[in-house]
Amino acid sequence: MSLNNSATRRKFLQATAVTAAAGLLPTTLRAAKQSGDVNSQVRVAVIGVHGRGVRHMDGLAAHVVALCDCDSAILAKRAKQFEEKHGRKVDIVVDYRKLLERSDIDAVAIATPNHTHSLIGIAAAQAGKHVYCEKPVSHNIWEGRQLTNTAEKYKRIMQCGTQSRSAQGIQDALAWVQEGNIGDIRYAIGTCYKPRKSIGKLKESLRIPSSVDYDLWCGPAAEVDLHRPKLHYDWHWDFNTGNGDMGNQGIHQMDVARWFLGHKGLSPRVISVGGRLGYDDAGDTPNTQVVLHDYPERPIIFETRGLPKSKAGQRAWGSSMDRYRGSQIGVVVQCERGHVVIPSWGKIFAFNEFGNELKKWNTGDCEQRHFDNFVAAVRAGDSSMLSAPIVEGHVSSGLCHTGNISHLLGKKLPADEIAKSVAGNDLLASSVDRMMYHLRMNEVDVDQPAVVLGELLEMDAPSEQFTNNEAANRLLRRKERKPFIVPEIS
Repeated sequence: MSLNNSATRRKFLQATAVTAAAGLLPTTLRAAKQSGDVNSQVRVAVIGVHGRGVRHMDGLAAHVVALCDCDSAILAKRAKQFEEKHGRKVDIVVDYRKLLERSDIDAVAIATPNHTHSLIGIAAAQAGKHVYCEKPVSHNIWEGRQLTNTAEKYKRIMQCGTQSRSAQGIQDALAWVQEGNIGDIRYAIGTCYKPRKSIGKLKESLRIPSSVDYDLWCGPAAEVDLHRPKLHYDWHWDFNTGNGDMGNQGIHQMDVARWFLGHKGLSPRVISVGGRLGYDDAGDTPNTQVVLHDYPERPIIFETRGLPKSKAGQRAWGSSMDRYRGSQIGVVVQCERGHVVIPSWGKIFAFNEFGNELKKWNTGDCEQRHFDNFVAAVRAGDSSMLSAPIVEGHVSSGLCHTGNISHLLGKKLPADEIAKSVAGNDLLASSVDRMMYHLRMNEVDVDQPAVVLGELLEMDAPSEQFTNNEAANRLLRRKERKPFIVPEIS
């Protein structure tokens, strides 16, 4: 076979890499693990190993040569666990900046809190590393764009951790829908109905463990006193460091919805309705929210619910969550002659307009496939092989950010006033009406000013700037804390 033709060569590389990712690669990885020869492999450092990073350690195990975390106690614990599970010692480094100075690391997998994703990803790329970055890839839109620009400028392989993009069943369902088997796509509704109890509230500020370098942990975020009982994980519910559940779990479903509908950029109009309701705790992100991304054709509605079906359901919180047309954590894609339900994991179902099942697919083990896809792309030096290139992660993360910006600029109003404001859009009005019923079932008095009606924001997608609200534009970027400044990359 001649490989002189560049297009032919690209197809050859893609085909061989896919074969490796699907079948041969795991065998190669197991062999490398058994022999202990990691130098012949892509050498990876995992940055952030408290929670999600553990899955990175396992998914990339044969390639991992170092672990990094600003909590030295967690770091030592994870290094011991890695050695016990995988039979090999790895280096440990507290400061990611020191780690990036090393020439024996080819790639990093970032599983730190959201507010440091872009900062570390950009620094890694500038240091010559390829990057696997957890979702959302950014804490705000501006820094996400700088991360995307960095991948392009420095020619780095950058994968976003939206592993649904590597699910064969979802890929097959997508192709089936886009072939027009149930007509044109009309809209998508993403649901993140995930149990979220109160995180509590301390009267005194949280005492940061001595094992934590808090300055490094805060990075570009404001270094503030915390009044929640836990430092780790609950940062998701603090806008200083997190993006709420829409930017935590919901980013996966937001990405799938956008993928099915084919939207390449941010929505031209967005509005949020919701709030943090049902309890008083140290969090400030919405636990109940409806966001409309008003694309002219094929709009996206995204719904977040952290409360159970009713107040009584709080006795069995996790098993008492709502569903929308069979979707608890998933996406419903509505077409002319039926709909498809894509769950977070499990089976995907297609129905006709009468509710009869037409077809089903399995999502499959997309998580390991996603890690393998990244490694294969790094080996081939071909970013076009990636299932979830960083630009896709940036746009889907951005949809979460713009929804939250609308919320942050809104004001609390009674339910009847909100209903009047959204009455002109049937899809939004229906979602808000169901949300208000849900809140009433949880004994939230929505007849008083309790729920926030966000600002209706208009955006120029190519420039990623709002055109009707300067206050919203100021929220596209945070004021970073020195020396953790996200650089502007052009």
